[in-house]
Amino acid sequence: MIAYIKGELTGIFENYILLECNGIGYQIYVSGKFLEKMNSLHSDIKVYTHMHIREDDLSLYGFSGLEELEVFEILIGISGVGPKAAMSILTALSVNELKLAVISEDVKAITKANGIGAKGASRIILELKDKLRMEDMMDAAYEDSVLDNQTKADAQDDVVKALVSLGYTASEAASAIRRVQNRETMTDEELLKAALRNIF
Repeated sequence: MIAYIKGELTGIFENYILLECNGIGYQIYVSGKFLEKMNSLHSDIKVYTHMHIREDDLSLYGFSGLEELEVFEILIGISGVGPKAAMSILTALSVNELKLAVISEDVKAITKANGIGAKGASRIILELKDKLRMEDMMDAAYEDSVLDNQTKADAQDDVVKALVSLGYTASEAASAIRRVQNRETMTDEELLKAALRNIF
C-alpha cells in the first residue's frame, strides 16, 4: 500500500493532479478543496494516498493531510458511497464543515455535493455520527485550543473549544452558547447542536 508520495507537481487538472516521483508520473484524484490550496506547478509536494482497486480499475486518491484521508476512508465504508461520491463530498465541504453538518444534522449542506440526494445525505449523517465521535472531537479541541475561560461550567468550556475546532472564534462560540436557554441541563452534544443553531 502507498501511504504517501512526495515529488514534483507536474500537472493540475479539474479533478486530479500529476505527481512525478523518481521518474514515475502518478495520476492522483484529489478534492476541489485540495486543488484550491495546491502549490504552483513544478513545486515539491507531499500527498497522502488511498489506492482503490477494482477488477477493471486501479486508482490513486490524494489528500492534503491524514485527517482528510481518514474521513475519505470512513465515507467509502458507507454503503452506496464510492470514491467519486466521497470526493464530491470533500469538494463541497471541508473536513470541519462536514463534521459541523453531521453534528447539526444539516442534510442540506451535504446535498451540495454532486450526486448526493437527501436520502443519501441522511444515511451519511447517521453513519458518520457513530464514526466521527463527538467525544473525540471535543478531546481534540481541548488539547489543540488554548482559550480564555469564557464560560463558567467545564461542559460549556468544552463546547466552546469544540466550536473553535470547527473554525469559529472563541467569542462567537461563547456568545452562541450564552443565547441557549436551559443550557445548564443539557449534555455536551445537545448544547453543541443548540449553539450551532444560534450561529446559523
